[in-house]
Amino acid sequence: MDEYVVIGNPIAHSKSPEIHTHFAKITQQNMHYDRMLVPVGGFAQAINAFIARGGKGANVTAPFKLDAYAFATKLTERAQVAGAVNTLKFDGDGIIGDNTDGAGLVADLMLGAGVALAGRRILLIGAGGAARGALLSLLEQRPGELVVVNRTAEKAHDLADQVRDYGFVKAGGFDVAQDIFDIVINATSAGLHAHRPPVGAQIFGAGTLAYDMVYAGEPTLFMQFAAGQGATVRDGFGMLVEQAAEAFYLWRGVRPDMSAIRDTIRASM
Repeated sequence: MDEYVVIGNPIAHSKSPEIHTHFAKITQQNMHYDRMLVPVGGFAQAINAFIARGGKGANVTAPFKLDAYAFATKLTERAQVAGAVNTLKFDGDGIIGDNTDGAGLVADLMLGAGVALAGRRILLIGAGGAARGALLSLLEQRPGELVVVNRTAEKAHDLADQVRDYGFVKAGGFDVAQDIFDIVINATSAGLHAHRPPVGAQIFGAGTLAYDMVYAGEPTLFMQFAAGQGATVRDGFGMLVEQAAEAFYLWRGVRPDMSAIRDTIRASM
């Protein structure tokens, strides 16, 4: 039975084993997936030991995405742009590092929420790792406008500069966001800490989809605020499942039929 793990610290909260076990069952894949708690500073040693035991692949979560980026011998284009790796595949081609976060976000927006991205005005809040992982996939959908705002405007400008070869991104501080957007994506971790990014009510309209990448079980303060302005809200659970499906495809060459299981997985969690 092929072995896969999700690596992090902490890791007990991860839903990945349940998700991938469900994927394996419905696609009839002979594999086992588990959690692996790794001490900070012990990533390479733990991965090498897992490979030596015959491990086939791993998902990587905080705080090891940069470690995984450095550990990989080959990087996909989206991993290079993101500057971080959340999926590793071990085979005869070496250690392949990928980042499936952006693909998961776009799949959930387009397939889960049923929202087209081409030609739309999109606001991305935050310029950290989550935003970096999302940018390329968003640009590939050819939005009408993509704006990145961050508490530190310089960081937003730096992020826009890093993807300039793929498309134009307007960047700045929170004050740059003054008009209504079709899609507003919160890529900060504010929702995990009972905060919300300091954006104004003017960016939301009745037709706005407000998306929080965080999945916390209950609506985040960002989602509550956006809903109060008439926006439709959605959390990041669908992104979590869709990015897992992208990793599963990288490993097994099989893509689960998400339309048939998306709601089932959420209900089971």
